[in-house]
Amino acid sequence: MSRKYFGTDGVRGRVGLSPITPDFVMRLGFAAGKVFLDRCTMPAGERPSVLIGKDTRVSGYMLESALEAGFSAAGVDVCLVGPMPTPAVAYLTRALRLQAGIVISASHNPYYDNGIKFFSAVGTKLPDEVEQAIEAGIDQPMSCVSSAELGRVKRIDDARGRYIEFCKSTFPNEFDLRGLKIVVDCAHGAAYHIAPDVFHELGAEVVAIGAQPNGLNINAEVGATAPQALREAVLANRADLGVALDGDADRLQMVDAEGNLYDGDQLLLAIVRSRAKKGPVQGVVGTLMSNLALEHALAELGIPFVRAAVGDRYVVEMLHRNGWLYGGENSGHILALDRHSTGDGIVAALQVLAALKELGGDLKSLLGTLVLYPQRLINVPVNKGFNWADCPSVLEAQREAERRMAGRGRVLLRPSGTEPLLRVMVEGEDSRDVAEVAEAIAMAVRAAASGGE
Repeated sequence: MSRKYFGTDGVRGRVGLSPITPDFVMRLGFAAGKVFLDRCTMPAGERPSVLIGKDTRVSGYMLESALEAGFSAAGVDVCLVGPMPTPAVAYLTRALRLQAGIVISASHNPYYDNGIKFFSAVGTKLPDEVEQAIEAGIDQPMSCVSSAELGRVKRIDDARGRYIEFCKSTFPNEFDLRGLKIVVDCAHGAAYHIAPDVFHELGAEVVAIGAQPNGLNINAEVGATAPQALREAVLANRADLGVALDGDADRLQMVDAEGNLYDGDQLLLAIVRSRAKKGPVQGVVGTLMSNLALEHALAELGIPFVRAAVGDRYVVEMLHRNGWLYGGENSGHILALDRHSTGDGIVAALQVLAALKELGGDLKSLLGTLVLYPQRLINVPVNKGFNWADCPSVLEAQREAERRMAGRGRVLLRPSGTEPLLRVMVEGEDSRDVAEVAEAIAMAVRAAASGGE
């Protein structure tokens, strides 16, 4: 069944334009509330309760109020936690035994975008059938329960402290971070008041950057999508390591003392290598974007590797299907299901640090001989509904690229699930070939998208 509103990670778009408008978000809350009421079996006299968290975008105030109104009108209670990382909402929903968690965030996007994403009672993304049921109700007339049945709203005052303690609990008790100087880049996002404290309370000397949100500066030249700021801060402060999160703190990039950057594929391998020292790792799930070098490195360790569609929800689904624990995306979503139900940038960083404590050395030595293949990603803006597979010139450019790579790399075209973009990715042994091939395909896409087909 095709989706009208939900993408790969909830509902997302430009604030003020459909669907990220107050009236739509209120109807979304009402529709979701009705679905939760229908599907939840509650003790007599109790109503379902949902948790609402948000990142630091200025539009979060408006959308939070709209969601709150929609749920209340449906007869669902609401717990507010204010600015809180996406994985914190997943954890708190489970820990407080609520029926669902909702995050108001557009993750790594600029401040003028926003979105709504949902977690189930067990801290995982909602099943497709639940999202489809919510979609079916959005365009139905909105009503309101009687005054006596309206949902009530309260604030969870200790949510921050609860989540900090949870993050710390994922780090081995026999270790601490004393003697380490760590730069923590919070992207002016939801972890600004959490991540520095986690690392500090575990013993590290912390230098915090990207920790002064003003509603408009989230992800602006800081964070996991702009790691140059982290590199410069690590070198300037002579730090041992740097940790960069994105706006909702579910992505991670790291930098070592020399300023070398490590992406999600490399950090996932570091965690898996550490786990493999303790016992068999049944398998690892990556995505279509995962670097071929990761697949080869895991093969050398005798660890099976499979690729899911792009999006952490698809990685989680395949992990559950296979009964495996570890997976992720090169963008920095890293799953360690023995620690958390969803991708968590802070928890993932702690697993890498635990691996360094257990195995010794630095990130470079922990990764062994892993050298990522050159990879070129070009995001080409396209109109909504543009289908590259219907464009002969784009298909020919793709075929020519595959001929040129001749088995020495990969070519991938895929539409973004969150933005009006077509992502062109080429990976191979030779960086010059990779760049030229990627640009040739991107040029064909730009021409076709602008009507030059």
